[in-house]
Amino acid sequence: MDALTEKLEAKLREWKPETAAQVRARVAEVIELADHGVLDLLRSRFVEQEVLDLLDAPASR
Repeated sequence: MDALTEKLEAKLREWKPETAAQVRARVAEVIELADHGVLDLLRSRFVEQEVLDLLDAPASR
């Protein structure tokens, strides 16, 4: 079994059920995006959110 899969399996057993359910949903989303060859869109959304977060952050002086 792949090391990443083993780690995920262990974490899913360790986390609270709500957290494990959220992780399962996110992993399922990533698998679906990968199956459709659109992971680059996910990356673009991530970068967009990072920029928005930076714009919302208080200015440091």
